[in-house]
Amino acid sequence: MKGIYPLIAALLLSSASMGQPDNANYDPALAKSLGADEYGMKTYIFVILKTGSNNVQDKALRDSLFAGHMRNIRRLVDLKKLIVAGPFSENDNMYRGLFVLDVGTIEEAKELLNSDPTVREKVFEPILIEWYGPAALPEYLKANDKVWKIRR
Repeated sequence: MKGIYPLIAALLLSSASMGQPDNANYDPALAKSLGADEYGMKTYIFVILKTGSNNVQDKALRDSLFAGHMRNIRRLVDLKKLIVAGPFSENDNMYRGLFVLDVGTIEEAKELLNSDPTVREKVFEPILIEWYGPAALPEYLKANDKVWKIRR
């Protein structure tokens, strides 16, 4: 029986040391402020904007809708809801662009997307997917705001 205690202690110590190493750079306050889980990740809503059913031919209307689209993008960035946005090059899937929205639910994402005139008018059709990504992703916006020269 005496020999079993050292064996149990050795097993416990070896299993404890098999865990992932702690991150010396871990900042619990930052992790909490970004909504990070223990892996530094969180859920976002990934949106693919696909060509919609409304092929607007009137140039003035089309220009107005896209100007509203760009204003809405800036508004969502200012609200800290839109983390990533950008167009795709031409492709066979008719995918036009993407958004990464920092919201908790697909329903909340749909609400935000309905504030975009190109979505409301069905120029774009959004495809929404929950995405598990780096919680620090919004931090890139601070640097991004320092690298653009001309606002679109």
